[in-house]
Amino acid sequence: MTAVSDVTDTISALRREVCALHEQLTRYQLVVWTAGNVSARVPGHDLLVIKPSGVSYDDLTPDNMVVCDLDGRVVEGEHAPSSDTEAQAYVYREMPHVGGVVHTHSTYATAWAARGEAVPCVLTMGADEFGGEIPVGPFAIIGDDSIGRGIVDTLRDSRSPAVLMRNHGVFTIGPTARAAVKAAVMCEDVARTVHVARQLGKPVPVAQHHVDALFDRYQNVYGQR
Repeated sequence: MTAVSDVTDTISALRREVCALHEQLTRYQLVVWTAGNVSARVPGHDLLVIKPSGVSYDDLTPDNMVVCDLDGRVVEGEHAPSSDTEAQAYVYREMPHVGGVVHTHSTYATAWAARGEAVPCVLTMGADEFGGEIPVGPFAIIGDDSIGRGIVDTLRDSRSPAVLMRNHGVFTIGPTARAAVKAAVMCEDVARTVHVARQLGKPVPVAQHHVDALFDRYQNVYGQR
């Protein structure tokens, strides 16, 4: 019995979820053409579900999502997987708590990445979602696990679920694929607002004790429990 046949129902549900979550990337204008992707870990198995490479968002279906192992090899699917597959597989291997990874080239956040500059924590939203600044990761070449190594090295000891990979774009992580998409949406919103604030003057940093309190409240108290 194959690894996939053991978890057919779970993978089918994740195919539907990952496909639907790509609609959020276009809804919030985080991607253009075929750029960007969402992936999800298959719980309890060394597998992930990810977008096929170079396929239009309008043409995405649950059936053309690709199942790969955590070395980036295709296990199930008729399409080649995203060019970010090896990088994201590395994240899943090295960070067992991560259940979803998202990649975008959203305009404002990527503009910070182009400058190699972290987005400072000058907003309560930045404290809530990211627990401080949104950090910058190293420049890395696309196509192998180099980007994954940069993501892990940058986020391993950070509270931020987002990293701005220098000269490239945004990668976000989360306990679920949906949480990683949310982090990508919030990253762009914070990056845009801080950019505008800089045009008006010098943004005022949030004091560290307030950052810690805001982060704790948002992560552990805010919303429905």
